[in-house]
Amino acid sequence: MGMLQEKVAIITGASSGIGRAAALLFAAEGAAVILNARSTPGLEKVADTIRGQGGRAHIVVGDISQPETHDELTADAVRLFGGVDIAFNNAAMVGPLKPLADVTLSEWHETLATNLTSAFLASRSQIPAILERGGGSIIFTSSFVGTSVGLPGMGVYAASKAGLMGLVKGITADYASRGIRANALMPGGSDTAMAGDEAQKEWAAGLHALKRIAQPEEIARAALFLASSMSSFVAGSALFADGGNSAVK
Repeated sequence: MGMLQEKVAIITGASSGIGRAAALLFAAEGAAVILNARSTPGLEKVADTIRGQGGRAHIVVGDISQPETHDELTADAVRLFGGVDIAFNNAAMVGPLKPLADVTLSEWHETLATNLTSAFLASRSQIPAILERGGGSIIFTSSFVGTSVGLPGMGVYAASKAGLMGLVKGITADYASRGIRANALMPGGSDTAMAGDEAQKEWAAGLHALKRIAQPEEIARAALFLASSMSSFVAGSALFADGGNSAVK
């Protein structure tokens, strides 16, 4: 029996990086997974891998900044697998890499829509379905950027990621007594496409006490902890999986 046996999990940003690693891990632990990304090929490849290993997977291609994407994810989870127990709202964008005064209003709106408004839309859709199951876990991928440090040229990203903690606390105040545990996962630099080229990854490694960046699977295991009953008394919190980054700043 896996840690997520008979559970149903929604995972956004599941075609690559942390989302892909979480999709494979959650499915291996017994969950049926509803996977989202904006492009079909990568998403289908992940789902095919899961099915080939005997797991259950369904894909929904769509933009997380749009409410209909989240409504479809939730509806399909209920229709195909009976409900929603876990939501890993992971998809995000870096946004403009420039000093704040150089950021355009459209860049600000796009980044906030993708990283923060999408989290509101996701949870608004997911919460009623999770309540129908008697409770569950909602996880948001935040960042050490904006919560423990600021980095040059990343003010918009930092604002969007810091805002997720306010959302987590609000969900906790409204729904923890009804069995919903909302938490934020704070990864450090991770070996994904968002990390940039090798020079950028090497620079990021130097920020961490461990002097390396994470593999996506390492962050996925932290998400598994928050998704599973192992974290049954963890609610409204920030879990730093950042290689000691926040500890040495």
